[in-house]
Amino acid sequence: MKIICGDSLEVLKRATPNSVDSIVTDPPYGISFMGKKWDYDVPSVEVWKECLRVLKPGGHALVACGTRTQHRMAVNLEDGGFEIRDIVAWIYGSGFPKSHNIGKAVDKLQGNERDISGIGKAGAGFNKVKGFGQNTTKGGEATTEWEETKGNSKYEGWGTALKPAMELWTLCRKPLEEKTVASNVLKYGTGGINIDECRVGSEKIVVKGGSKSGKFEFCANYKEVNQEHQGRFPANLIHSGEDEVVEGFPESKARSSKRKGSDKSNMFGFEYSDTDSCDYADKGSASRFFYCAKASKSERNQGLEEFEEEKVSDGREKEADNAFQRGKTMRANTHPTIKPIKLMQYLVRLITPKGGTVLDPYIGSGSTGIGAKLEGFDFIGIEREQEYCDIAEARIKSYDL
Repeated sequence: MKIICGDSLEVLKRATPNSVDSIVTDPPYGISFMGKKWDYDVPSVEVWKECLRVLKPGGHALVACGTRTQHRMAVNLEDGGFEIRDIVAWIYGSGFPKSHNIGKAVDKLQGNERDISGIGKAGAGFNKVKGFGQNTTKGGEATTEWEETKGNSKYEGWGTALKPAMELWTLCRKPLEEKTVASNVLKYGTGGINIDECRVGSEKIVVKGGSKSGKFEFCANYKEVNQEHQGRFPANLIHSGEDEVVEGFPESKARSSKRKGSDKSNMFGFEYSDTDSCDYADKGSASRFFYCAKASKSERNQGLEEFEEEKVSDGREKEADNAFQRGKTMRANTHPTIKPIKLMQYLVRLITPKGGTVLDPYIGSGSTGIGAKLEGFDFIGIEREQEYCDIAEARIKSYDL
């Protein structure tokens, strides 16, 4: 495990070509998150060119970004020489809406009075904005109350933003050096992704097929006919497991496929009969994907017991404690964006060969390094801020096996 404190571009320029097996990173999104200067833009094309240089031919990268600037991240990766392979969406239900109340703003601008429509309430764990409401205690449980108002302008109910509920990971690959993936894997160990060790769930999935004619056991994925797998094929969707997310997925029945007609050929030239079928024996909620909740407080602070706690604020006058300000709670881990360990374990396992080295050019508070360590990979992390380097080093060290 190695953590290097310095500018990513400058550090990468000194790195050995073709020396790492994968890149998994959560870089700046270019949204000026919490007013941080390091988040004013997505990484440049020059950074990704250097990442490409140190990555082995056929090596994969997984690069996180928010929905607003995902296009800029993907374009820079592509201009840096990477092949875009897919996007993995991590969906969660606990995103904090940051929408401007246009109706309220119009009423304030025009001097209109707003009617009191009710009392809003929130239980334990909700931190009210200073001067926004009154704390009360009912039944031994602390609550926060505030007046809800409603105006009569035609702009009432209008806002400016949707609730954030997902982040996107661009899956990309350095071009192969050999003519085929198999040849590239044999030479460098890179070029593919680890399907079987990243299957979702532990139940047995059976792919069944049959043909009365005996000419061909037809199935949508005919090579898997009659094979049995532990868990489902990895998807490009990961969710947090929260009720709000799971409830949005419908129930589905076991999937099957039948072809009608006798001794006919499909578009690929394979023959089938009216008894050909494919049964995946797979039913239940459509949320049957790998899920990973956001990092808990104990996970964020593990290894930081000796660190002095402090507030994390973007300087606004009214202190809040949400994903966009975090101005009230004392924190040992002061990094504003922390990915869950299980998510990072899954991602590094998906694209890193056995015994490989994972690079994270934007290590933050070290979650990628922890995931790599728990999966048995070597790790190289780069971080510009000394404060975050110290946090990352302490967190990774606390996971000694």
